[in-house]
This record gives sequence, structure tokens and C-alpha cells, in this order.
Amino acid sequence: MTTRLPSRLQPPIGFGRQGAVDDLPRTTIEGFADALALGAGGIESDVWVTADGVPVLNPVGKVGSRLRKRRISTMNRDELPDHVPTLSEVYLAIGPACPLSLGVKEPAVFDAVVSVARAVGDEAEANLWLCHADLDQLTEWRPRTSAKLINSTGRSRVSGGIERLAAALRDRDIDGLTQFHREWSGGSIAMLHRFDRIALAWGAVHEREMAQVVDAGIDAIYSEHLDRVVAVISQYYDGAN
Repeated sequence: MTTRLPSRLQPPIGFGRQGAVDDLPRTTIEGFADALALGAGGIESDVWVTADGVPVLNPVGKVGSRLRKRRISTMNRDELPDHVPTLSEVYLAIGPACPLSLGVKEPAVFDAVVSVARAVGDEAEANLWLCHADLDQLTEWRPRTSAKLINSTGRSRVSGGIERLAAALRDRDIDGLTQFHREWSGGSIAMLHRFDRIALAWGAVHEREMAQVVDAGIDAIYSEHLDRVVAVISQYYDGAN
């Protein structure tokens, strides 16, 4: 099969969201390793910093039982459950060449994350993708890192239309845009590509949904259903992911 519209990344990256492969453990070293073994082109999670300054990966920024959850930012690293990995531990497991996409929910996390990536090496920082909703915050970070910076937003928050946003991303040297998969069309993805930006999609569950965005030229997909993502990308790109 061939895509109706080409991707800027050949092939698109299938990110294992939270390292998940359906029922495998999420946001653990074991889950990340299994995701890569099963064909993930990259790993995705959210990142937080402990009270003693250690970046760790966790999907919600809280740990504990349902009735007694605590914010990671109020806890030291040695107080966290063993299954919560530090960013340094993740790099030891996946290596510096693996694309690592991190949702940065709290801007104060940025410096600690970049510091760890740089300690691993230039390759790790170059393969780091940092996602944040505030375009002005991303713009402030741009001179401070070689990591890819991705604007996380939705169509309802795109003021002035996709062309205006794509131009703003280019002018601010922000690498791309991630949206819910149904918010993308061939035309909007092509608009990002026209401005030399990349388009990323999340939330697709069924193979037909994944195929729609791959066929429209998407550059990366975040998914908890990694087997389906790998299968769809393989159909269009001869198994090269």
C-alpha cells in the first residue's frame, strides 16, 4: 500500500504511549522494553520532578492508593514506589537513540529533564521530544535545548486557523503539533508540512483510525495499542518501523 499523502518522517514513528502494549505494565522499565521489542519506534510518557529534584516518568504525577494519593512533587525519590522509573533509568534501558516523547505538564520540570538528557549525551537530547500546551512557554525553551519541541493543542484552541498556527510554529522554531487523531485531515497535515513542521496524532484506538491518519501523511502516532500501530505503519511502509 502507498499513502495518499507522504509523511515527512519515513516511516512515521509509532510511540508506545506510557510504554503500553495493551495489558503490559504502563510507565515501567519492563513495559518500555517490551514495547520496543514489539516494534515501537519510540516511547511516550509524562515527566515530573520529585521534591529532591529527580525527573521521573508517571502518567498522572501522583502515586498511592485511590484514597491516599500524593503528588510526586511533594515526595523524595526514595519515597516513590520501586516501579516508578527515573529518567536516568529509562535512558539506561532504551538508549540515547530511541525517540523519547515526554509531556511536560509543569514548566519547572524542563531544566531537570534537559540536564539528564545532556548527561547521557548529545544523541539523547536530539532524540528527546518535549510536548507542552503553551506556545509561549515552548518559545522560551527553544534557545535552551536541541530537543524537538511539540505544541500539544486541539482545534478548538487553534486561534486563527491551522495555517496561522503552522506559520507561528515555523517562525518560533517549534518542531510540530500534536492533536487528537480526529482533528487531523489530509489538508491540515499538508499545511504543517508546507511550513516544514511535523504532525503528530493521539487517541486512535482502531486500525482504521490509525490508517486514516497514516494515509493522510501523519508523522507520528501515540497509542496504547502498539500492535495495531505497528501493523498499520507496516502496511504502508513495508514493515520499516
